[in-house]
Amino acid sequence: MTVAAISGLSPLRHVLSNGANVIVQETAFSPAVTITAALHAGGLYEPDNLTGLAWFLGRVIDRGTAARSADAIAEALDDRGVTLRVSVNRHTMMVSCTCLAEDFEDLFALIGDVVRGPVFPPAEVEKRRAEIVTAIRQDQDNPAVRASEALQQLLYGADHPYGRPGKGTIETVERITRESLAAFHASRFAPSSLSLVVVGEVSQARAIDCASEVFDDWTAAEPADRAVPPIESAATRRQLFIPMPDKSQSDIAYGFVTISRLDPEYYAYWVMNNILGQFGLGGRLAENIRERQGMAYYAFSGFDPSIGPGPLVIRAGVDPRNVERAVGAIDVEVETLGTHGPADQELAETKQFLIGSIPRLLETNQSIAAFLQTSEFFGLGLDHDRRLPGLVEAVTMEQVARAAQALLRPDRAAVAIAGPPVEAA
Repeated sequence: MTVAAISGLSPLRHVLSNGANVIVQETAFSPAVTITAALHAGGLYEPDNLTGLAWFLGRVIDRGTAARSADAIAEALDDRGVTLRVSVNRHTMMVSCTCLAEDFEDLFALIGDVVRGPVFPPAEVEKRRAEIVTAIRQDQDNPAVRASEALQQLLYGADHPYGRPGKGTIETVERITRESLAAFHASRFAPSSLSLVVVGEVSQARAIDCASEVFDDWTAAEPADRAVPPIESAATRRQLFIPMPDKSQSDIAYGFVTISRLDPEYYAYWVMNNILGQFGLGGRLAENIRERQGMAYYAFSGFDPSIGPGPLVIRAGVDPRNVERAVGAIDVEVETLGTHGPADQELAETKQFLIGSIPRLLETNQSIAAFLQTSEFFGLGLDHDRRLPGLVEAVTMEQVARAAQALLRPDRAAVAIAGPPVEAA
């Protein structure tokens, strides 16, 4: 298959005097602008005895600054019909919004204020604490979440940052104080770890001028780095059952530790995962377990590499009486692909599908901003969207087969199941 050349994005990257990065992409989708500010302040960097601190900070960071009260921030957003979003993962915290182009400067200044100067009012801290505790209790009653969190712990260990629940536990959340939130913010938020992406109907010069006005005078010590702790390779199969007698469905989470995002074999693993559990309505997994045998409400796989080796996770929701059969069917698909690799037509169709899906990653201001933030975080280059089709097309049958053979071993899988015992179903 020949990959046609595409024009791609044309972002401008500018570094402020204090080291903050600004990336601007002009678009003409609509008279709107998406602003995202990402910092290296995810769960990896929180103290080991305060799991959930990063998540807590993400819930309270917009609840008042030195210049604006929580009510003033909410009113400024409501008046413009804008929602401020704060997301947290293992490595980053991101503050973002989409606004009308005419409101760009005002909303950019508000995001700058939220990033630089939160004050964590005690009443807001306690309100958010109660909300987080409620959310954790809801997670504890959700078989899909319980299975997913248990799998991460099986794969990485309870003490590894990748193996801990992102929201923390009720016990750790109850111990987080206003002072610990302020200390974490002070230790992680700095220009050297800030990546600003602006996408929309705004000129590059206007965006850079605005970024300079809001952030150029910000000074803070460079955050200390923390390497992802080492992960032991699994030599045996691990399985855990979490009894939830009052539920009508069982959720299965089955997986492996894979590779980092910057591993040269990343694109082969991406193609392999698509064949296993993504292509069409869910790849080989859904074709067998859901379509052919009709014993799963859903079945798919996901591949999530990061700075450290990320997981490949297979998920399935089934009638409790079908758990053993479903796990057995997953084993069969995993072992078959791992032993024999993909078929020629399967590989060609999957690569064509992935290449054809790339334009959908760049259809909106929000999706472009997310793509550029990811490219910046991993150092993939501003031309990554233009190179991506060729990188996928270059994946060979031998590479995919080698990746599948190295990873897809049922005897080394981790399996977590949450739901009612069969006799309670």
